[in-house]
Amino acid sequence: MNRIDGKVAIVTGASSGIGKAAAMLFAANGASVVLVARRREALERLAGEIEGRGGRAVAIAGDVAGESTHRDAVAAAQSAFGGLDIAFNNAGLVGAMRPLAEIEPHEWAEVLAVNLTAAFLGARAQIPAMRERGGGALLFTGSFVGNSVGLPGMSAYAAAKAGLMGLVRGIAADYGAAGIRANALLPGGTATGMAGDAAQREWAAGLHAMKRIAEPEEIAQAALFLVSGMASFVTGSALWADGGNAAVKL
Repeated sequence: MNRIDGKVAIVTGASSGIGKAAAMLFAANGASVVLVARRREALERLAGEIEGRGGRAVAIAGDVAGESTHRDAVAAAQSAFGGLDIAFNNAGLVGAMRPLAEIEPHEWAEVLAVNLTAAFLGARAQIPAMRERGGGALLFTGSFVGNSVGLPGMSAYAAAKAGLMGLVRGIAADYGAAGIRANALLPGGTATGMAGDAAQREWAAGLHAMKRIAEPEEIAQAALFLVSGMASFVTGSALWADGGNAAVKL
């Protein structure tokens, strides 16, 4: 049931970190994947790696803050693989890390564009294609930041990630009867480029009950559950994959 054989999935932010791990895991579990990120060369290397392991993948280079990127990704899913069943809208940006009154309006707008508006643009393009298939699964990468805690210098990021929960619940209400599920995945600290240097990672590890941060593959496993048939009655929800971060702060 955790396999997604024959499904077609879009993964944004697929060139590294959680997105790359999820794309590889989805492909290993039977899905054809459309890889989306800004770095074409990294995407093409990943597509080649997936195909070398017997999977199917195509790369779409583009900025998730642009509507055309999502249209192109959906079109690629339909032309290359026949449709769209799954979308993991994972791309994100921490942005400027300063106290709120020191953040410039254009910096605020950039963080919301990549973390929240891009999720709307993705869903807006993906939902009609899923309806053609009789349903589908949308998944969005949130964060413990903005949902269980605020962290200094991260007000814009927190606002965007908190806003994703409203989007998820709205999609669930709008499209649940059409067989489309929408959920959020809320990782804790994860060993990606966003995690910073060794000292920052050690500090982040201390926030978690498990006293470590996650590997991207661990978050990808939670993503696979939420987009698979194992989560067939799960929609409008948030899954904490955060090593107990929220549990020790509530």
